[in-house]
Amino acid sequence: MGDFYQNGIITTLHNLSQRPLEDLEAELMSFAKKRPMALILPCLYSELQTEAMPLILSHLKQVPYLKQIIIGLDRANEAEYRHALEFFSELPQDYKVLWNDGPRLRAIDAKLQREELSPEQPGKGRNVWFCMGYTLAAGQAESIAMHDCDILTYDRELLARLIYPVANPNFNYEFCKGFYARVASGKINGRVSRLLVTPLLRSLKKVIGPMDYLEYLDSYRYPLAGEFSFRRDVMSDIRIPSDWGLEIGVLSEMTRNYSNNRLCQVDIADIYDHKHQDLSLEDASTGLSKMSIDITKAVFRKLATNGVVFNQETFRTIKATYFRIALDFVETYRNDAEINGLKLDVHGEEQAVELFARNIMKAGNHFLENPMETPFIPSWNRVNSAYPNLQHEILDAVAADMRDYSTAERGGLRCSRNRA
Repeated sequence: MGDFYQNGIITTLHNLSQRPLEDLEAELMSFAKKRPMALILPCLYSELQTEAMPLILSHLKQVPYLKQIIIGLDRANEAEYRHALEFFSELPQDYKVLWNDGPRLRAIDAKLQREELSPEQPGKGRNVWFCMGYTLAAGQAESIAMHDCDILTYDRELLARLIYPVANPNFNYEFCKGFYARVASGKINGRVSRLLVTPLLRSLKKVIGPMDYLEYLDSYRYPLAGEFSFRRDVMSDIRIPSDWGLEIGVLSEMTRNYSNNRLCQVDIADIYDHKHQDLSLEDASTGLSKMSIDITKAVFRKLATNGVVFNQETFRTIKATYFRIALDFVETYRNDAEINGLKLDVHGEEQAVELFARNIMKAGNHFLENPMETPFIPSWNRVNSAYPNLQHEILDAVAADMRDYSTAERGGLRCSRNRA
């Protein structure tokens, strides 16, 4: 059941009436006349072979208001890129598939590397960044949504509710973050948000004292959600991390660039489930362990830009404060699960808290040992200043890839049929 409570300093748009999807989509169709809409899908090739992506595709085929869909395809060889083009060919909308590992986009990446403008590491942040560059260059959309490609409970109402706040001409929002309850299969999920981010923010308030930035982050109900929407001009000046700190980095950039009354969050799903990462207790370079380090570093970096001075003693205090608050949260979630007849593994929850506490120290040590680190990808405004024609080169490269490889595949099929 939805509620109307406004928590924190960011406007919350609730799901109060279970409004029919047909009504939402009819309004979005009218909005599209003034504000054409697009969707960005950062995707791994392996996700095309999961249950989630075919489900998402089946729903997107029914969406009537999207002008364009931009798919960023990572970790794909030539044969896999060809298959991706075939996979997405069912879409009735204008769609583009960016082959991020293809020779044309790699050549553009090499040009950027020579000026130290390229993302430093592969991953979702890099994928999203190139998709944003393409969307800016194409210039077809005024309102853009983005969501992950591993959503096992996808429904096109999620997209409609996500893009509505930035598509409605009567609203003044530049950015909207999706949120939802991470409950599925009789379990409470979302460990990193529940057991790291919220307790960490509460502990930072205790150790550092009240700060607008901490209050701002704590206002988001699900700060790590990969679903958000924005107006086109947002993409020009945003600087995002290329690692797991992407979502926190995006939120940090929005409060840097816009006043709070231009930002909002919206309830987009009653049930949400996706691919679950392993906790990775023994390996800090993967899984939720790496995610927790990257997220914590992103928060520390932003606090430093706000004038907070860190040292080893500060991080030890933060860790100790976090540990106590997080363990109290475990008890809170245990009680919440029990009253709702849900499962909660208290041992597993406390293992996660212990890991995250260790990783707060690792993130702090990394921050102190690498004072000159610049993990943010440059803004597209800066890239365009260095290479004014680069976005057109991206447009041409994507068009050439889609033409050459899809045409070659169809030609090969025709030849084989003729021989038969």
